Amino acid sequence: MTEIDTPRAWRTVLDHVETDLLDGRLRPGDRLPGERELAARLGVGRSSVREALRVLEVMGLVRTATGSGPSSGAIIVARPGGGMSTLLRLQTAAQAFRIDDVVSTRVVLETAVVGTLAGGEHDLAAAREVLDAMGDEHLAPADFLALDARFHLALAEASGNAVLVAVMAGLRTAIEAYVQQGARAIDDWPATAARLRAEHGQIVAAVEAGDVARAERCVRHHIDGYFQQIRR
Repeated sequence: MTEIDTPRAWRTVLDHVETDLLDGRLRPGDRLPGERELAARLGVGRSSVREALRVLEVMGLVRTATGSGPSSGAIIVARPGGGMSTLLRLQTAAQAFRIDDVVSTRVVLETAVVGTLAGGEHDLAAAREVLDAMGDEHLAPADFLALDARFHLALAEASGNAVLVAVMAGLRTAIEAYVQQGARAIDDWPATAARLRAEHGQIVAAVEAGDVARAERCVRHHIDGYFQQIRR
């Protein structure tokens, strides 16, 4: 089976695990197949498996451990409750949300994220790693924007607020739809990509400087700027 890594491929993994949990094929204490095996079984890229596992861990359904041996990988620690059902319902509903509403909600959520990060001590290593990967000037627009989405989620994860992460994950389908579709209408993509990279760097710099007001201003400008560009 050919592996795919479309923006929504991680949902395939999430749906698969949810179904196995609800049907009793997976129970607390069971281990999920390895990342490579799960990717091959579902026909998705390994990055999509990792993305789904991050969401499941945030929701408290799995615990992941690095390394090798019997204690490595992902273990089921709880059955799905309202949290997962709410997330999946939000993802489904989000497909019908007005883009303006999605964008304004992003501004509210991500302003709260960077404000939290700038106001305390937080590890931004994961966000910086994604930012470095976005420096490849040969990235196709779809790949660049997939990393862009990962960057924003990495910031939310760094805040330590599991509710923010879950809500952003629930809106991700709607966000990816307008971001990816809008990119097709941009005439000078390299210039846009360079600008977005620079704006990401400014957000991180403001957070690391502990400048809450500047971090919030940067993220608002970043989200609104792209939306206004594709809207025109």
